[in-house]
Amino acid sequence: MGEPLRIGLVGAAKISRAYLDTLPRLPGLRLTAVTDVNRTRAEAAAKSAEAAARGAESAAKSAKSAAHSAQCVAVATSADELVAREDVDAVRNLTIPAAHAEVAPAALAAGRHVYGEKPLSGTREEADAIMGAAQRTGLRVGCAPDMVLGPGTQTARKTVDDGLIGTPVAATAFMTTAGHEAWHPDPEFYYRPGGGPLLDMGPYYLSALVHLLGPVVRVTGAASRPRGQREIGSGPRAGERFAVEVDTHITGVLEHRGGALTTLLMSFDVHAARLPRIEVHSSEGSLSVPDPHTFDGPVELWRGGAWEPPAPSAGYAGSARGYGLADLAPALEAGRPHRASAELARHVLDVMLTLLDAARERTSLPVGTTCSRPEPVPFVGELSASAGHG
Repeated sequence: MGEPLRIGLVGAAKISRAYLDTLPRLPGLRLTAVTDVNRTRAEAAAKSAEAAARGAESAAKSAKSAAHSAQCVAVATSADELVAREDVDAVRNLTIPAAHAEVAPAALAAGRHVYGEKPLSGTREEADAIMGAAQRTGLRVGCAPDMVLGPGTQTARKTVDDGLIGTPVAATAFMTTAGHEAWHPDPEFYYRPGGGPLLDMGPYYLSALVHLLGPVVRVTGAASRPRGQREIGSGPRAGERFAVEVDTHITGVLEHRGGALTTLLMSFDVHAARLPRIEVHSSEGSLSVPDPHTFDGPVELWRGGAWEPPAPSAGYAGSARGYGLADLAPALEAGRPHRASAELARHVLDVMLTLLDAARERTSLPVGTTCSRPEPVPFVGELSASAGHG
């Protein structure tokens, strides 16, 4: 393995904590800079990353790892300054969805690879602009979620690919919650254009479904907005009310290219449910897939009268947020496609937007894009700064 891919982090809000813990221990990566609109938050993130790097260095007990991890993390004053830094090769964009289409093109124009937060953008036009810029510059664009690379979804995929339940016929995918305002101190963006349960949580489910069953060719949808206002439930603004600008209960049917039909439900209006996360039903059995918002979890296989848990047989063991970048770095070096790709994210975005269009028009609509089914992840032992990719 050559020199590590140097990462600049844009956005140091709550979600960044997971990356600050994970990135310092992943091979082929080095966090070199961070920025946020709140400088105090950026400074705290830099200190946290340095502490995690020291912990990784101590655990690795390797001179080579120590040379890579014992680096200071710079605090940039803006995203523009960060993408211009000579010690940044790739930008991890953790901004809110409305800013994705601004940060990604700026990073690409500066000659930096980009790995964005989900969704890829808020509109098809913005997504196409990002992908066009990547094509013109010859740079890589990756996009969350990377949970799909973990043993949970990948073991389920291998079960399907190995034909253990026959030919897939149908699937179900359910994400239900009463909403994020109960725990998030600034939840408004979840209820503005670019938000809602489908664009917020749909990428986890749809990315898993594409891995399991392939791309989607047609959708039928319906949606509703039961409440016009929500109330913040925690933090210094608790009790404040705000307007809901998007539909918060979406249901639909997805037709996959291979013929399987998925029934999908994404809701911010369900207080409690006992629905499975994802199930795949095939000609010879059924498969229970773990929560796609996690990297691991029990896979259960039904064939001939009983549910049985197959042993983990694929995916990055011990994975966490940041493994999409860890997968991108060696792919970049080897000149092969990375798995958490912009192509997949663009298709997932198109499926979601087409489903919302179909709901508004009360009809069924074809999906205008497609994508290659990403390469499966073979079973890989837990990555560390002192180890390769197994």
